Amino acid sequence: MDVMDKSVNFGVQIHHYLQLNNPIMKKLFLLLALALCISVTAKDGVRESQTSFAREALQPYVDRGELAGAINVFYNDGVQETCCIGYADVDKKRPISMDNVFMQCSQTKGFCGVTIAKLVEEGKLSLDDPVSKYLPEFNELWVLDGEKDGVRTLHKAKNVLTVRMVLNHTGGFPFEISAKRSDVRGGGWSGGCPIRQVASVAAGSPIMFEPGTRDLYSNTGIDIGAAIVETITGMKWENYLKQEVLDPLGMKSTWFWPTDKQLKNKIEIYDTKKDSPAQWRFEADWEQRPYNDSHVFASAGAGLWTTANDQLKFYKMLMNLGLGDNGVRILKEETVKSILAVSTRPSNMGGYSLGLTAPVEDNEDAWFGHGGAWGTNCSINWHKKQLKLWVVQICVAEWRPWSEAMDKASEKFFSQTTNTKDIDAFTGRTK
Repeated sequence: MDVMDKSVNFGVQIHHYLQLNNPIMKKLFLLLALALCISVTAKDGVRESQTSFAREALQPYVDRGELAGAINVFYNDGVQETCCIGYADVDKKRPISMDNVFMQCSQTKGFCGVTIAKLVEEGKLSLDDPVSKYLPEFNELWVLDGEKDGVRTLHKAKNVLTVRMVLNHTGGFPFEISAKRSDVRGGGWSGGCPIRQVASVAAGSPIMFEPGTRDLYSNTGIDIGAAIVETITGMKWENYLKQEVLDPLGMKSTWFWPTDKQLKNKIEIYDTKKDSPAQWRFEADWEQRPYNDSHVFASAGAGLWTTANDQLKFYKMLMNLGLGDNGVRILKEETVKSILAVSTRPSNMGGYSLGLTAPVEDNEDAWFGHGGAWGTNCSINWHKKQLKLWVVQICVAEWRPWSEAMDKASEKFFSQTTNTKDIDAFTGRTK
């Protein structure tokens, strides 16, 4: 018997019992009817919400061509609304899907944070260790005081650079090293040079301020963290990531070198302008074609390709405090709570943990996660088991009128699904 048959049969029973004068029985079956309307059981214990808040919010913009396509997932303690709307490729009318690969850019940083967290958990690393303990070239750093007529003024750094600092953007490093300039063919965050070389170049270049005194968003710092992983494990960082995180979680479509077959079905990049159709872009300066040849190097700061289905596996693992949906434990609960879900910075510098934006103080309304340069984002609340995932590929975003509509869609979803908890308990449904 399928869901429709069950619904019809259940409706007949509802009609029968509502003829009774027993108020308790009436209340029971009204609650059951409402529960059936709100959600039906799906695979893996996740129930589709049967709502379409995101689609209703985005449809006008897709219809006008202002938004090429988007993927949105709302998840609330076992209830999920999944929306794939528009196109991965507008010209070819190729629909966007949860299995299309896309560039997640800076969301790669959270993957580096997890690898660092694993080594902390295993006692192989302390966040307050000097970086020079693992990478000797960082024993002496120079701070840029100023530059005039091409002459730089420097002073020797007084503060010790720690592992914590390079992972939470307080180390003083620029966004990218010179070898990864976006205006050079073959440059960008996946070009230039391998991770260990990035660290060496960074150590020999001036930093922008005394370590630990300010914050400056930096792919370079995250790559230095990945170089530390390489020193400790004796493996390339990307191989350690694959062995310890990607493969155990079943993230088979996530890698730095997507296959030609995957690239044929990738989500194309677009620019958005006010009151105009989204414009296709051949490539972005920071992520240059070809995407899987020998010029591409793994980058912990940005550069990891993935799919929406794979991203869900990673972020649900964090939401479940280190436990994957497939039952595989990646991290201990306390590890996630103490150094990933809450800031590792001084309180006056805003919230950031290890490659993840995170609250300064953890509480039941606190979210953590990360976004990427092409507009992707995922944030999670481990206390309430909630998640919001958003996938677009927009390089130049001059026009995002759907943002307010999506905020309202989110409010509607979490309000409605939160209110079904009493119904779930009443019917005995498991999470």
